[in-house]
Amino acid sequence: MSPWKAAQPGDDAGAIDTPALVLDLDAFERNLQRMADALRGTKVRLRAHAKSHKCPEIAKRQVALGAVGICCQKVSEAAVFADAGIADILVTNQVMGEAKLRRLAPLARKARIGVLVDDALQVQPLAAAAQAHDVTLDVYVEVDVGAHRCGVAPGEAAARLARDIAAAPGLRFAGLQCYHGPAQHLRTPVERKAAIDSACDAATRSHKAIEACGIAVERITGAGTGSFVNERDSGVFDEIQAGSYIFLDRDYGDNTRGPNDVAFEHALFVRTTVMSRATDAFAIVDAGLKASSVDSGMPTVWQRPDLRYAKAADEHGVIATADAGALALGDVLHLVPGHCDPTVNLYDELVCVRAGRVEALWPIAARGALL
Repeated sequence: MSPWKAAQPGDDAGAIDTPALVLDLDAFERNLQRMADALRGTKVRLRAHAKSHKCPEIAKRQVALGAVGICCQKVSEAAVFADAGIADILVTNQVMGEAKLRRLAPLARKARIGVLVDDALQVQPLAAAAQAHDVTLDVYVEVDVGAHRCGVAPGEAAARLARDIAAAPGLRFAGLQCYHGPAQHLRTPVERKAAIDSACDAATRSHKAIEACGIAVERITGAGTGSFVNERDSGVFDEIQAGSYIFLDRDYGDNTRGPNDVAFEHALFVRTTVMSRATDAFAIVDAGLKASSVDSGMPTVWQRPDLRYAKAADEHGVIATADAGALALGDVLHLVPGHCDPTVNLYDELVCVRAGRVEALWPIAARGALL
């Protein structure tokens, strides 16, 4: 943690120290509203994915605009949000190990807590933890609908697992987790629709197989920022788990929008300063690997098509330019991170800006919550 902050509320936005993670509040709020509008009048609800922001202040705003609750990926993240008063939390992951289960189960006294399974061996430890703490946990069967990461095979395998959950004391079979992660980053609308059509087929086969056992499937949940319009309109999904829509990183911005896709805006930026101009061919800024994740590619320089963020070292970013006069020492740039989730996890707080001033600092309270 830094010994001082990049800014204080009330500061001129031009005085924010660098590197800093800056949130354009107007664009952020428009993104929130656009998602709410996209689901209004449908039977599909939003369970916003908080791994994108790790920030209770943002989660509260999502809930205020109609989200039923949040998703997160880790038990420690869930604990942060439960302590902040978020009442409905789904850990969209498998939870293994006695220590994690010992911490997961008591959270159900503060919030409705859900978790995923994709193997029968995960069921009894969850049931034992729930019974030990006298709580009930919602448990979803994760189905592999095309991501080929976690998840049981669609159909009968999903039904067998649902039966195990339904028979286990302390657990409530809550439905199916059917998230297709790679589909979010397929560049064309046609590719994304084809992937989600296939996911819907897998979800439907699983749903029918479970209902044939006499077990109700309350919820089919999944979808993300890149594909959610397809799931919303599918008649199969009744909950979406979009998260990055609030920020719209560079990678999502590279997707080609379809005619029905929602036009979210870039709202999250890494503010950085030119600290060296040793040659005319490039400038060095103070935002490198420790300021912006490059796992999904390099950031872009906001509103500067003449500049290219070429490469990164730990504390240095290389900005390529063909114009020797394009940048000077002390110039400030704003970068659109390639991937918002791991970039947010590098910072202690969001510097929230509106109308040229710092309006607030929002703690990224679940930063580093990896357990």
